[in-house]
Amino acid sequence: MLLSSAPPPQVLVIGGANVDVKLRTLASAVPATSNPGTSAQTPGGVARNVAENLARLGVRAALLSAVGNDTLGDGLLQSTAAAGVDVSPVLRVPGTPTGTYTAVLDDTGELVIAVAAMQVTDALTPAALEDRWAVRVGAPWVVADGNLPPATLAHLLLRAAQGGARVVFEPVSVPKAERSRAVLTAGPAPWAVTPNVAELGALVGAPVPDTLPALTAAAHTLHAQGVEVVWVRRGPHGSLLSGAGGVTELPALKTRVVDVTGAGDAMLAAFLAALLAGETPLQAAREGHAAAALTVASTRTVVPDLTRGRVRAALAQVHAD
Repeated sequence: MLLSSAPPPQVLVIGGANVDVKLRTLASAVPATSNPGTSAQTPGGVARNVAENLARLGVRAALLSAVGNDTLGDGLLQSTAAAGVDVSPVLRVPGTPTGTYTAVLDDTGELVIAVAAMQVTDALTPAALEDRWAVRVGAPWVVADGNLPPATLAHLLLRAAQGGARVVFEPVSVPKAERSRAVLTAGPAPWAVTPNVAELGALVGAPVPDTLPALTAAAHTLHAQGVEVVWVRRGPHGSLLSGAGGVTELPALKTRVVDVTGAGDAMLAAFLAALLAGETPLQAAREGHAAAALTVASTRTVVPDLTRGRVRAALAQVHAD
C-alpha cells in the first residue's frame, strides 16, 4: 500500500491529469477549413488543475491520477509537484501514453471544440483506488472528476461514506456525466455536484433549460438522491447554488476574456478553499466566481500567482464598484 511522507492532505483530488494543447484562431473560426492561429502546451486535466489551484490557494492537496511512463508524464508530475501538490499517489502506466486535451479556441477565447484523449485514466480501477486509499487519511474532502470509470466512482463514494469524507463530484463533460448518472442514482451520493447546465441535464436524464424554474427542479431531483449541494455553472450568466439555504442565483464577475480554459477548475478550488476556511457555501461560491474571473483574464490554465487573498480582493473590488 502506498503511503506518503507528506502531511495528510486537506483535499484528495481524484481523476484526470493530462497535457493541454491549446489552439487559438487569429480571427473568427471558420469550420471545415484551415484557420491561422497560435498554439501553446500546458499542464492540464480537471483533477490536476483543481489540485494545483488548491495548492496555490494554501490548501494541502494530494492528487490521485494516472499518467503514462513517458516524458509527458514526467513533465506533468514535476510541474504539479513544483506547485505544491502531493503527487505520490499518481499511477505510472507503462505502454499507455499520458493523456492529452486539445482545445480549439476562437479569437475571443471561447471554446470551439475540444478532444480529450484520456484512455490512461482507465487504470484508475477500484483496486488501484483501494491500494492508495491510505493517502487520504485525515482528508475531510475528496474531489472526484468525471474521468473516473463508473465502477471506480461507485467504490470511491462508498469508501468516502464509510470514512465520513465529503465528496464533491465534477462531471467534466456531458458524455462523462451521462455514464456517471447510474452511479449517482444508486448511491451513496456525493455531498455536492458542480455541473454546467448541459451536464446537469445529463445527470438527471433530460435536457434542462437555463431558466430558474428548470434549474431548480433539476437540482431538487439530485437533492432527492442525497446530494446536499448542487452548484450549476452558467457561463456568462453566472451560476445557481441550491442547498439547505435555498436557491440563489449568482452573477458572473465582469472581466476581460482571454482564455476560458480552466475557469471551472479554479472556481471549484476557490469554493473548497473558502469552505475549509469556514465560509458558508454561498460565500464560497462567490469566491469561486472571483477565481474564475481571474483565470479567464489570464493566458494560463492555472493562474500562477493565485492566492485566496487575491481572490477575496477581486471580490471586494466588485462590491466597491
